[in-house]
Amino acid sequence: MEDKDIIDLYLNRNENAIAATMKKYENYCYSIAYSILNNQEDSEECVNDTWLRAWKAIPPQIPNCFRVFLGKITRNLSFDKYKKENAQKRGGNELSLVLEELEECIPDAGNNVEDIIIEKELGQIINLFVKELPLKYQKIFVRRYFFVNSIEEISAMYGVSPNNVMVILCRVRKKLKEYLERENYYVR
Repeated sequence: MEDKDIIDLYLNRNENAIAATMKKYENYCYSIAYSILNNQEDSEECVNDTWLRAWKAIPPQIPNCFRVFLGKITRNLSFDKYKKENAQKRGGNELSLVLEELEECIPDAGNNVEDIIIEKELGQIINLFVKELPLKYQKIFVRRYFFVNSIEEISAMYGVSPNNVMVILCRVRKKLKEYLERENYYVR
């Protein structure tokens, strides 16, 4: 079934929308959740919650790219679950590594309204930055910092050495930090 047809089911409040979404995107969403949580049960829970969030969001939202829409929901749910589960402890998993890598170039956002607005603007600026990167660098950056893939997974996907992936990511983070400073965002 095409995405447009699935979205039409949501817009018509037809419960078959969820079954069609699961059939087409369950593996995709599970892979996102599992790369963040590294736990089958928690990943399955986030994927199931994704269907509910999609049901609640459509309408009023009508996603331009349904796959990305679902991926973003799954990713956000997975990050929330990770934060909840690891609030008291520091883990040595891939998400911890990714967050540590980004700390060097992305300013910390607080929890007040002004900080939330700044965080949204920051997201838009980062999107513009990523679009300016060469395609290969874009893919590597997104695989690492959106999908939370390991260096080894990215290396295998793009046929480059793990060392090359780390060098690319280091250079991109450095460029991102400089880009953000030009936009008046500074690491605290």
